[in-house]
Amino acid sequence: MAFKPQSEEESALSEINVTPLVDVMLVLVIILLVTAPLVTQSVHVKLPKTVETSADRTDQPLQVDIDAKGQLTLNKQPIADLAALEAALKVELAKNPEIGLHLYADQNVIYAKVAEVMASVQHAGIAKLSFVTLEQ
Repeated sequence: MAFKPQSEEESALSEINVTPLVDVMLVLVIILLVTAPLVTQSVHVKLPKTVETSADRTDQPLQVDIDAKGQLTLNKQPIADLAALEAALKVELAKNPEIGLHLYADQNVIYAKVAEVMASVQHAGIAKLSFVTLEQ
């Protein structure tokens, strides 16, 4: 069995057959054209109008402020040190176990002071701590 060289007519095709690719793409375009109007349809409903109400919140979160000098305040009342802050937070937590805390820290306060306050909040047992920033 001898190998004979391929002639011009028997040579392998080196071009890619794109016909199946075009068929698939046309089917996808048809599917897109059929489903696009279905996605944008919506039901128009006239909603009733009511008077604006606000949530009746008696459990406002506590507010701890750290000013540029590192002085602490709890709900606008000055706090002497971290131990006093922790004690005051424990008292507030005893009143409401689900109380949250908003922490306002001046941008010039060193991170160590903020971390100490966060540790005191955690030691007091408050789990809901939020940082408040200004929107620019």
